[in-house]
Amino acid sequence: MSREITHDARGPRKIDESDIDEQKGDIAICMCGLSAEYPFCDGSHRATEDEAEGTRYKYEDDDAENPRHAIEEIVFADGE
Repeated sequence: MSREITHDARGPRKIDESDIDEQKGDIAICMCGLSAEYPFCDGSHRATEDEAEGTRYKYEDDDAENPRHAIEEIVFADGE
């Protein structure tokens, strides 16, 4: 499975000791790209648990009823 994630960040996010959760004592980094607290995990990855193998998905915040859409292909511009 794969996911098309559109990021708007233009640089790195530095993480230091102030990012440690006082209750949990750890830092969880988002690997799915869906977290509202990115780069930190907020549990949004749970929405991906039933993704079908071999299907590419796009998650869109503006569609509350069905935020996940299967996509056929990604076409990249050739720079023209």
